[in-house]
Amino acid sequence: MSDTLPYAEVIGDPIDHSKSPLIHNFWLNALDIEAEYRKTHVTPQGLAAYFLMRRSDPDWLGCNVTLPHKIAVMDYVDDPGGVRERIGAVNTIASETGGPLIGTNTDAGGFLQPLLRDKWKGQSAVIVGSGGAARAILFALSSLGVPDISIMARDVGKAQALFDRSGTPGRAIAMDDRVPTADLLVNSTSLGMVGQPLLELDLSLLAEDATVYDIVYAPLETGLLKAAKARGLKTLDGLEMLIGQAALAFDIFFDAQAPRDLDEELRALLLAAD
Repeated sequence: MSDTLPYAEVIGDPIDHSKSPLIHNFWLNALDIEAEYRKTHVTPQGLAAYFLMRRSDPDWLGCNVTLPHKIAVMDYVDDPGGVRERIGAVNTIASETGGPLIGTNTDAGGFLQPLLRDKWKGQSAVIVGSGGAARAILFALSSLGVPDISIMARDVGKAQALFDRSGTPGRAIAMDDRVPTADLLVNSTSLGMVGQPLLELDLSLLAEDATVYDIVYAPLETGLLKAAKARGLKTLDGLEMLIGQAALAFDIFFDAQAPRDLDEELRALLLAAD
Protein backbone atom coordinates (compact mmCIF):
# COMPACT_ATOMS: atom_id res chain seq x y z
CA MET A 1 0.00 0.00 0.00
CA SER A 2 1.49 3.36 -1.06
CA ASP A 3 1.79 6.10 1.56
CA THR A 4 2.31 8.84 -1.04
CA LEU A 5 -0.17 10.80 -3.13
CA PRO A 6 -1.07 9.82 -6.67
CA TYR A 7 0.71 12.17 -9.05
CA ALA A 8 1.15 13.23 -12.64
CA GLU A 9 3.95 15.40 -13.99
CA VAL A 10 5.40 17.20 -16.97
CA ILE A 11 8.71 16.14 -18.50
CA GLY A 12 11.01 18.10 -20.78
CA ASP A 13 14.50 19.44 -21.39
CA PRO A 14 14.59 22.21 -20.15
CA ILE A 15 11.74 22.09 -17.65
CA ASP A 16 12.37 24.78 -15.01
CA HIS A 17 10.19 27.28 -16.90
CA SER A 18 7.11 25.04 -16.92
CA LYS A 19 3.95 26.49 -15.39
CA SER A 20 2.02 23.23 -15.67
CA PRO A 21 2.45 22.34 -11.96
CA LEU A 22 0.95 25.68 -10.93
CA ILE A 23 -2.05 25.06 -13.17
CA HIS A 24 -2.79 21.48 -12.20
CA ASN A 25 -2.14 21.98 -8.48
CA PHE A 26 -4.41 25.07 -8.52
CA TRP A 27 -7.21 22.93 -9.93
CA LEU A 28 -6.49 20.02 -7.57
CA ASN A 29 -6.70 22.37 -4.58
CA ALA A 30 -9.87 24.01 -5.91
CA LEU A 31 -11.56 20.62 -6.27
CA ASP A 32 -10.09 19.22 -3.03
CA ILE A 33 -8.54 16.24 -4.87
CA GLU A 34 -5.80 14.41 -2.96
CA ALA A 35 -3.16 14.22 -5.65
CA GLU A 36 -0.29 16.32 -6.94
CA TYR A 37 1.38 17.41 -10.15
CA ARG A 38 5.15 17.79 -10.54
CA LYS A 39 7.78 18.69 -13.13
CA THR A 40 10.74 16.44 -13.89
CA HIS A 41 13.80 17.14 -16.00
CA VAL A 42 14.30 14.31 -18.50
CA THR A 43 16.96 14.44 -21.20
CA PRO A 44 16.56 12.69 -24.57
CA GLN A 45 19.10 10.11 -23.43
CA GLY A 46 17.13 9.49 -20.25
CA LEU A 47 13.69 8.81 -21.74
CA ALA A 48 13.95 5.00 -21.69
CA ALA A 49 15.13 4.92 -18.07
CA TYR A 50 12.44 7.41 -17.08
CA PHE A 51 9.59 5.29 -18.41
CA LEU A 52 11.08 2.10 -16.97
CA MET A 53 11.20 3.72 -13.53
CA ARG A 54 7.74 5.28 -13.69
CA ARG A 55 6.05 2.11 -14.91
CA SER A 56 6.98 0.48 -11.60
CA ASP A 57 5.52 3.33 -9.51
CA PRO A 58 1.87 2.61 -8.56
CA ASP A 59 1.26 6.28 -7.71
CA TRP A 60 2.22 7.57 -11.16
CA LEU A 61 -0.84 8.59 -13.21
CA GLY A 62 1.04 9.71 -16.30
CA CYS A 63 2.77 12.75 -17.71
CA ASN A 64 2.58 15.68 -20.03
CA VAL A 65 5.39 15.97 -22.54
CA THR A 66 7.06 19.17 -23.68
CA LEU A 67 10.11 20.07 -25.77
CA PRO A 68 11.95 18.19 -27.14
CA HIS A 69 10.22 14.86 -26.52
CA LYS A 70 6.80 15.03 -28.23
CA ILE A 71 7.88 12.88 -31.17
CA ALA A 72 10.38 10.59 -29.41
CA VAL A 73 7.89 9.45 -26.73
CA MET A 74 5.71 7.81 -29.38
CA ASP A 75 8.15 4.88 -29.27
CA TYR A 76 7.16 4.16 -25.66
CA VAL A 77 3.36 4.28 -25.80
CA ASP A 78 0.35 2.55 -27.25
CA ASP A 79 -1.67 4.67 -29.65
CA PRO A 80 -5.30 3.50 -29.71
CA GLY A 81 -6.51 6.87 -31.00
CA GLY A 82 -4.21 6.92 -34.02
CA VAL A 83 -2.36 10.04 -32.87
CA ARG A 84 0.82 8.96 -34.64
CA GLU A 85 -0.98 8.91 -37.96
CA ARG A 86 -3.26 11.92 -37.45
CA ILE A 87 -0.86 14.31 -35.70
CA GLY A 88 2.56 12.69 -35.40
CA ALA A 89 3.28 13.93 -31.86
CA VAL A 90 2.21 13.00 -28.33
CA ASN A 91 2.02 15.46 -25.43
CA THR A 92 -0.01 13.46 -22.89
CA ILE A 93 0.64 9.93 -21.62
CA ALA A 94 -1.76 8.13 -19.31
CA SER A 95 -0.69 5.23 -17.14
CA GLU A 96 -3.20 2.44 -16.57
CA THR A 97 -2.31 0.24 -13.60
CA GLY A 98 -0.84 -2.97 -14.95
CA GLY A 99 -1.68 -1.93 -18.50
CA PRO A 100 0.00 -0.12 -21.36
CA LEU A 101 0.99 3.53 -21.49
CA ILE A 102 -1.58 5.39 -23.62
CA GLY A 103 -0.39 8.31 -25.71
CA THR A 104 -2.62 11.13 -26.89
CA ASN A 105 -2.40 14.81 -27.83
CA THR A 106 -4.21 17.63 -26.07
CA ASP A 107 -2.23 20.38 -27.83
CA ALA A 108 -4.57 20.48 -30.82
CA GLY A 109 -7.70 20.93 -28.71
CA GLY A 110 -5.98 23.36 -26.36
CA PHE A 111 -4.73 25.42 -29.29
CA LEU A 112 -8.20 25.69 -30.82
CA GLN A 113 -10.08 26.74 -27.68
CA PRO A 114 -9.37 30.51 -27.82
CA LEU A 115 -9.92 30.63 -31.60
CA LEU A 116 -13.30 28.94 -31.22
CA ARG A 117 -14.15 31.18 -28.27
CA ASP A 118 -13.33 34.26 -30.36
CA LYS A 119 -15.23 32.86 -33.37
CA TRP A 120 -12.15 33.18 -35.59
CA LYS A 121 -13.19 32.72 -39.24
CA GLY A 122 -9.91 33.27 -41.10
CA GLN A 123 -9.07 31.62 -44.39
CA SER A 124 -5.27 31.64 -44.22
CA ALA A 125 -2.65 30.84 -41.59
CA VAL A 126 1.10 30.75 -41.17
CA ILE A 127 2.70 28.33 -38.70
CA VAL A 128 6.26 29.15 -37.64
CA GLY A 129 8.15 25.95 -36.84
CA SER A 130 7.96 22.29 -37.81
CA GLY A 131 8.27 20.40 -34.52
CA GLY A 132 5.80 18.51 -32.36
CA ALA A 133 3.64 21.54 -31.54
CA ALA A 134 3.48 22.52 -35.21
CA ARG A 135 2.14 19.06 -36.05
CA ALA A 136 -0.72 19.47 -33.58
CA ILE A 137 -1.45 23.01 -34.78
CA LEU A 138 -1.49 21.92 -38.43
CA PHE A 139 -3.96 19.17 -37.52
CA ALA A 140 -6.11 21.66 -35.60
CA LEU A 141 -6.22 24.21 -38.41
CA SER A 142 -6.94 21.47 -40.95
CA SER A 143 -9.84 20.29 -38.79
CA LEU A 144 -11.25 23.83 -38.99
CA GLY A 145 -11.08 23.64 -42.76
CA VAL A 146 -8.60 26.50 -43.17
CA PRO A 147 -7.83 26.30 -46.92
CA ASP A 148 -4.55 28.24 -47.07
CA ILE A 149 -1.81 27.16 -44.66
CA SER A 150 1.91 27.91 -44.81
CA ILE A 151 4.70 26.58 -42.59
CA MET A 152 7.87 28.62 -42.08
CA ALA A 153 10.84 26.54 -40.95
CA ARG A 154 14.62 26.45 -40.98
CA ASP A 155 14.35 23.11 -42.79
CA VAL A 156 11.89 23.58 -45.65
CA GLY A 157 11.99 19.86 -46.39
CA LYS A 158 10.85 19.06 -42.86
CA ALA A 159 8.01 21.55 -43.20
CA GLN A 160 6.93 19.98 -46.49
CA ALA A 161 7.04 16.56 -44.85
CA LEU A 162 4.44 17.74 -42.31
CA PHE A 163 2.07 18.57 -45.14
CA ASP A 164 2.82 15.30 -46.92
CA ARG A 165 2.25 13.06 -43.89
CA SER A 166 -0.97 14.83 -42.91
CA GLY A 167 -2.38 14.94 -46.43
CA THR A 168 -2.97 18.66 -45.97
CA PRO A 169 -2.11 20.93 -48.91
CA GLY A 170 0.08 23.90 -48.08
CA ARG A 171 3.26 25.86 -48.69
CA ALA A 172 6.60 25.24 -47.01
CA ILE A 173 8.72 28.39 -46.84
CA ALA A 174 12.09 29.29 -45.32
CA MET A 175 12.44 31.25 -42.09
CA ASP A 176 14.23 34.06 -43.90
CA ASP A 177 11.44 34.40 -46.47
CA ARG A 178 8.89 37.17 -46.07
CA VAL A 179 5.84 36.33 -43.96
CA PRO A 180 3.00 35.89 -46.47
CA THR A 181 -0.39 37.58 -46.29
CA ALA A 182 -2.48 35.71 -43.73
CA ASP A 183 -5.31 36.00 -41.22
CA LEU A 184 -3.43 34.11 -38.51
CA LEU A 185 0.25 33.71 -37.60
CA VAL A 186 1.26 31.15 -34.98
CA ASN A 187 4.68 30.76 -33.40
CA SER A 188 5.03 27.08 -32.48
CA THR A 189 8.78 27.29 -31.73
CA SER A 190 10.71 28.13 -28.56
CA LEU A 191 12.09 31.29 -30.21
CA GLY A 192 11.33 34.26 -27.99
CA MET A 193 11.32 32.12 -24.84
CA VAL A 194 13.51 33.19 -21.93
CA GLY A 195 17.06 32.09 -22.78
CA GLN A 196 16.29 31.58 -26.47
CA PRO A 197 16.93 33.85 -29.47
CA LEU A 198 14.20 36.30 -30.42
CA LEU A 199 11.76 35.56 -33.23
CA GLU A 200 12.01 38.56 -35.51
CA LEU A 201 9.49 38.61 -38.34
CA ASP A 202 8.15 41.28 -40.67
CA LEU A 203 4.41 41.32 -39.97
CA SER A 204 3.57 44.01 -42.52
CA LEU A 205 1.80 41.68 -44.96
CA LEU A 206 -0.58 40.21 -42.37
CA ALA A 207 -4.21 41.19 -42.77
CA GLU A 208 -5.33 44.28 -40.84
CA ASP A 209 -7.61 42.12 -38.69
CA ALA A 210 -5.12 39.26 -38.35
CA THR A 211 -4.45 37.38 -35.12
CA VAL A 212 -0.92 36.66 -33.90
CA TYR A 213 -0.77 33.67 -31.55
CA ASP A 214 2.46 32.83 -29.71
CA ILE A 215 2.51 29.57 -27.76
CA VAL A 216 5.57 30.73 -25.78
CA TYR A 217 4.50 31.76 -22.27
CA ALA A 218 7.79 32.67 -20.60
CA PRO A 219 7.77 35.63 -21.04
CA LEU A 220 4.06 36.04 -21.52
CA GLU A 221 4.43 39.06 -23.77
CA THR A 222 7.05 37.99 -26.28
CA GLY A 223 8.79 40.23 -28.77
CA LEU A 224 6.50 38.83 -31.45
CA LEU A 225 3.36 39.81 -29.52
CA LYS A 226 4.77 43.27 -28.83
CA ALA A 227 5.39 43.74 -32.55
CA ALA A 228 1.85 42.54 -33.34
CA LYS A 229 0.30 44.93 -30.80
CA ALA A 230 2.35 47.79 -32.26
CA ARG A 231 0.62 47.05 -35.58
CA GLY A 232 -2.78 47.00 -33.89
CA LEU A 233 -3.26 43.26 -34.45
CA LYS A 234 -5.19 40.93 -32.16
CA THR A 235 -2.92 38.73 -30.03
CA LEU A 236 -3.24 35.46 -28.15
CA ASP A 237 -0.57 34.56 -25.61
CA GLY A 238 0.90 31.22 -24.61
CA LEU A 239 -1.27 30.83 -21.53
CA GLU A 240 -4.31 30.37 -23.78
CA MET A 241 -3.04 27.12 -25.27
CA LEU A 242 -1.25 26.06 -22.07
CA ILE A 243 -4.40 26.27 -19.94
CA GLY A 244 -6.58 24.76 -22.67
CA GLN A 245 -4.42 21.70 -23.22
CA ALA A 246 -3.86 21.34 -19.47
CA ALA A 247 -7.61 21.18 -18.85
CA LEU A 248 -7.95 18.28 -21.28
CA ALA A 249 -4.99 16.48 -19.68
CA PHE A 250 -6.33 17.13 -16.16
CA ASP A 251 -9.46 15.16 -16.99
CA ILE A 252 -7.31 12.29 -18.28
CA PHE A 253 -5.02 12.14 -15.22
CA PHE A 254 -7.42 12.93 -12.39
CA ASP A 255 -10.80 11.94 -13.86
CA ALA A 256 -12.27 15.37 -13.11
CA GLN A 257 -13.25 18.45 -15.09
CA ALA A 258 -10.95 21.43 -14.60
CA PRO A 259 -12.86 24.37 -13.01
CA ARG A 260 -12.54 26.74 -15.95
CA ASP A 261 -14.77 29.29 -14.21
CA LEU A 262 -11.62 30.09 -12.21
CA ASP A 263 -9.52 30.97 -15.28
CA GLU A 264 -9.19 34.64 -14.32
CA GLU A 265 -7.84 33.74 -10.88
CA LEU A 266 -5.54 31.15 -12.43
CA ARG A 267 -4.11 33.62 -14.95
CA ALA A 268 -3.44 36.10 -12.13
CA LEU A 269 -1.56 33.37 -10.24
CA LEU A 270 0.50 32.47 -13.29
CA LEU A 271 1.37 36.10 -13.98
CA ALA A 272 2.40 36.67 -10.36
CA ALA A 273 4.76 33.69 -10.66
CA ASP A 274 6.77 35.33 -13.48
